[in-house]
Amino acid sequence: MTSSDQKLRNPIFCAIDTPDLGTATTWAASIGDHVGGIKLGLEFVSAHGPKGVMQVMKASGLPTFLDVKFHDIPNTVAGAVRAIAAVKPYMVNVHASGGRAMMQAAAEAASEAAYEHVVPRPLVIGVTILTSLADDDLAEVGMAASTADQAVRLAVLAKESGLDGVVCSPLEVSRIRAECGPNFKLVTPGVRPEWAAANDQKRIMTPEQAIAEGADYLVVGRPITSADDPSAAAQRIATALAA
Repeated sequence: MTSSDQKLRNPIFCAIDTPDLGTATTWAASIGDHVGGIKLGLEFVSAHGPKGVMQVMKASGLPTFLDVKFHDIPNTVAGAVRAIAAVKPYMVNVHASGGRAMMQAAAEAASEAAYEHVVPRPLVIGVTILTSLADDDLAEVGMAASTADQAVRLAVLAKESGLDGVVCSPLEVSRIRAECGPNFKLVTPGVRPEWAAANDQKRIMTPEQAIAEGADYLVVGRPITSADDPSAAAQRIATALAA
């Protein structure tokens, strides 16, 4: 069994980006009825480790995306994936720019860990280009390709390497879907309802637009967690998607 066999309420993963355990569990519990899953990133995992992750997972009762963005030599990434699979995440990610061998090692490690721990195999997703980056940012670090072209290139490599999908901007979803086919999972941060601020995201769409383009999962953070009523904000987005 893989994580993708689990039925989600809706495609929304709420990004719970805080180092505070109490805040994280409160948010997770309050939005649990309105989102499909939660996302915990490096900020939280670095502060609280697997025990903290399991506390938040218990509070929400939802599938969890561990947004850890592993990027290292293949053996180290494989070991990290094996270790984190024990907490039964729905999905974990690695940087696709780590290359073919690293991504292959991550995918193999996820399968091995699922067998060893007798848990569902987590989806392993490759991060293409961070949604905080634009073409000028890539040029500064020596990448001549546009964000869109580089994202598509890395997505194709991720698929060839055995990953289950990629994280990409909603602006790249349609091109990656065309290149990688209907079963390749596309996870899109940079999703902002019309009524929310863009913050530090540069390549964004509304949730409705991202789904229409072909996204499978939407990562929505501050529009929910920074709202006066996070539960109501999550419900508002879910209702709009269901319309």
